[in-house]
Amino acid sequence: MKNLINIDSDGDIVYGNHVLLSIVQLATQEISGVGSISGKGVKIDVVGDTVNVRVGINVLYGVSCADVAFRIQSNIKRNVETSTTYKVGKIDVNILGVDFHENNSEANTL
Repeated sequence: MKNLINIDSDGDIVYGNHVLLSIVQLATQEISGVGSISGKGVKIDVVGDTVNVRVGINVLYGVSCADVAFRIQSNIKRNVETSTTYKVGKIDVNILGVDFHENNSEANTL
């Protein structure tokens, strides 16, 4: 199994790309009102010890887009900063569409 967190020769912690990606995806999906991650999904740029994030989502019909986006930003920031040694710089939440059903199996039965 590949080690996703390494300590380099200077004693610094180096995180694998999948670690940050997983943290951001889970932090996004935890928020009620998020239908799905869509578009190009999640884009993460690491500059020094700062992480900049872009995430594209579909929201569920009837929820406030602004509230969902704000909660996503707060949750990503909290999860990245408590789970890693990185600080979060910028978090862009792009709302790309609306999901009318909370899960796709319901949409197929109607």
